[in-house]
Amino acid sequence: MGTGEEIYYAKTIDEIFTELKTGHSGLSQEEAEKRLETYGKNSIEKGPEFSIFKIIVHQFMDPLIYVLIIAAVITTLLGDLLDTAIILAVVFINAIIGVFQEFKAEKAISALKSLAAPKASVVRDNIVEEIDSENIVPGDIVLLASGTKVPADMRLFEVIRLEADESALTGESEPVRKSTAPIADKNAPAGEIINSAFMGTIVLSGRGKGVVIATGLKTQLGQISYQVASVKPAEAPIKARLERMSQKIGLAIVGVSVIAIIIGMLSGKSFAEMLLTGIALAVSAIPEGLPIVVTITMAIGVNRMAERNAIIRKLPAVETLGSTTVIASDKTGTMTKNEMTVVKIFSGGRFYDVKGTGFSPDGEIVPENAAAGGVENAALEMCLRAGLLSNESRLEFDEEQEMYKPRGDPTEVSLIVSAMKFGLREGVELIDYTCVDEIPFESERMYMASLFRNKNVDYNIAFIKGAPDRIIKMCDSALNPDGRQAPLDMKKLEDINDEMARGGLRILAMAYKRFPEKVIDIEPHMIEEGAVFLGMQGMYDPPREEVYTAIEQAKSSGIRVIMVTGDHKVTAVSIAKKLNIAEEGKAEAFTGQELESISDEDLYSKLDKVSVYSRVSPIHKLRIVQQLIKKGEIVAVTGDGVNDTPALKAAHIGIAMGRSGTDAAKESAEMVITDDNFASIFSAVKEGRVVFSNIRKVILFLLSSGLGEVILILSTLVMRLPLPLIPGQIIWMNLVTNGIQDVAMAFEPAEKGIEYQKPRPQKEPIISRLMMERLIVIGIVLGLGTLAAFVWQLNSGASIDKARTVALTTMVFYQLFNVFNSRSEMISAFRMDPFSNKFLFFSVVASLIAQVAIIYWEPMQFIFRTTALELNDWLVIIPVAFTVIIVVEIEKALRQYLSPR
Repeated sequence: MGTGEEIYYAKTIDEIFTELKTGHSGLSQEEAEKRLETYGKNSIEKGPEFSIFKIIVHQFMDPLIYVLIIAAVITTLLGDLLDTAIILAVVFINAIIGVFQEFKAEKAISALKSLAAPKASVVRDNIVEEIDSENIVPGDIVLLASGTKVPADMRLFEVIRLEADESALTGESEPVRKSTAPIADKNAPAGEIINSAFMGTIVLSGRGKGVVIATGLKTQLGQISYQVASVKPAEAPIKARLERMSQKIGLAIVGVSVIAIIIGMLSGKSFAEMLLTGIALAVSAIPEGLPIVVTITMAIGVNRMAERNAIIRKLPAVETLGSTTVIASDKTGTMTKNEMTVVKIFSGGRFYDVKGTGFSPDGEIVPENAAAGGVENAALEMCLRAGLLSNESRLEFDEEQEMYKPRGDPTEVSLIVSAMKFGLREGVELIDYTCVDEIPFESERMYMASLFRNKNVDYNIAFIKGAPDRIIKMCDSALNPDGRQAPLDMKKLEDINDEMARGGLRILAMAYKRFPEKVIDIEPHMIEEGAVFLGMQGMYDPPREEVYTAIEQAKSSGIRVIMVTGDHKVTAVSIAKKLNIAEEGKAEAFTGQELESISDEDLYSKLDKVSVYSRVSPIHKLRIVQQLIKKGEIVAVTGDGVNDTPALKAAHIGIAMGRSGTDAAKESAEMVITDDNFASIFSAVKEGRVVFSNIRKVILFLLSSGLGEVILILSTLVMRLPLPLIPGQIIWMNLVTNGIQDVAMAFEPAEKGIEYQKPRPQKEPIISRLMMERLIVIGIVLGLGTLAAFVWQLNSGASIDKARTVALTTMVFYQLFNVFNSRSEMISAFRMDPFSNKFLFFSVVASLIAQVAIIYWEPMQFIFRTTALELNDWLVIIPVAFTVIIVVEIEKALRQYLSPR
């Protein structure tokens, strides 16, 4: 923490306030802006910065570029300066394209990083507001709550059962309980400085306030994080597989080129001529642009996902999404609107209906049965008061928008709203009730409790709220409408809880327990029994309309959806049935309690039958995910809290909620859904499939074109014919057909029905059997068709330059037509809108113009040794080249006819 005057943990909070010129009301906005200029951004991501120079250099750090440069040296030594110029032009054009693509990809990913920037709650001008954590400055007052990530190093001055996970800093997994008292040991290690919170650590439970004493690289974690930021991100698995595939193909083509050189020399051609031909053939046939195209394809997919409210934090998620087979989703806020409204209350032996919806307190509470009495019910009043006061959230009125806005958990906010509909007001209640201690809600306990001192009575009272089955067991009596206690009918309360839950309601129960005035601290064991039951409030969170369609689409595409929730089993099943997740007649629901009683082997055997898991703890959720993965499923899991992080990390795709999610959940996830909507998850899965599909299209196009060139060259050598293409022409063809179209295909829109296809098997090779068969067919058509055109010209008495011009033009047109074949594995090229990918369409037009230019423009004729073609030549070239579409159309039709109906 520092030495000398900088040892903040050894000083009182008043001393720190004085030194930092701040206080409980926080800094003014003007002062915060001044300090931001002085101290800089609160950011530790100071690793190697984006450099256009490094990107340019990177374009030349490729073995295939080395081949081109060696070829240029050889042509220079042989005095063939024209081919040297062509080769170097290709090198620099490829470099320019690569720089542009990497620049675009880097900018896209940087933009997404900014979207995922964490927020922090600070006090500015005595008002709590949420700001980007990078704008925090020394002297800021920061509020901490369970699940948040500490945004800077800070000295704590107010804590309520605050515990933090400091393993990122100390390596110790045990949580640290925080306090506010000064620490005398001025050489205390970070792990023992319990009156401070450190950047990058996670608040596990409780709440607190602190004053920021260090930001950015000056924090304890700053220097460590600098090193972490310097580490190169892990490469996407698909990219590594593609590079391995390219290496194998490259070795094969180099081998073919060597064979071509040997055959050519045996047929009487010079070594120099065949060496250049072999090099040009290898450069032309190897898909050297594939790694860059994969990167840009993924970047495009990332941008498309961002437009659909899905922020990809880790690039490998783009590929994995396309093969997802199971989505394990939360219910509240993900499948539902997260606009909780209390609609029914049971208290004092009576049912009440609550009118009004949303977070507006406009509405009233009316008895379900008017004959049973009105709302003059002491138990009802205390039930509503417990929900209002034992509450970590708040409801604020926005003067500008003239509407109420929730701050915190919507479930807790709904309790505030129901209390206000009864006439209770937090500001008025807090005049009599002062909170002296609190047991925060934790998923393991399933309740929270707040201890209050009431100035009008001689005892303290703990208001308790939580899961009904948990609260009921803590009580031994119930409050009657007249304010007197009566024996507790546990069976009746359990039946009422089930009845309310069957209606799709989320239920919270309320209770209280009195303590002597001297008791100002409470522990969980103190309220485990002897409490007085007050009632249950049932709230409804309606499913999102778009989720119905998304779940049906997921099922149709072979993706199974399961619900994993903390809600009551009956409530969870009710919503699951409405969404068509759970089916009648199946053992579709399992509770956390039931999971505790079975082994992992038993759980594994039941996975196929269970669609709903309710009342689950973090360890339960983790077990479910692990067993699904063991079963061979590709699992995507949603989560928003710290308790979800184990499952988020274990899953193939961890999906955090952007609105309700904690920083811990977002840091653990591969993807963040900005609107917390299940439908956005399925949209992202669809985009993941599009990315993989487009990568395959590029591979099919590049490899089939390269195979056609190899077949053409080898055939002429075997037949002892003149070479149909000179090295410069081969390189030109590679540039004009592969240099633009492969990138353009990365922009292909989704094919109709791609979302309904079954998930891709995890071990399926990139080149499928269909692709392998088709690229062989296309390669043969391209190679033999161009050979036929070349031989036709030679037999008709044309000059070798004209014959080569016809061969070159035929092969270029073949490949340009082949682009349209490659747009879909099964759909006819004639049924696809040529303008749905305008980039591809205009890249083909540009290539056609360029090819015509080298045929008729004299300077280009000189460079590439071409001659002008006549109309009769075109009347042969175009129909011959068009045969590639005809052949593939026939092959697609046969596959459709022979495929299982």
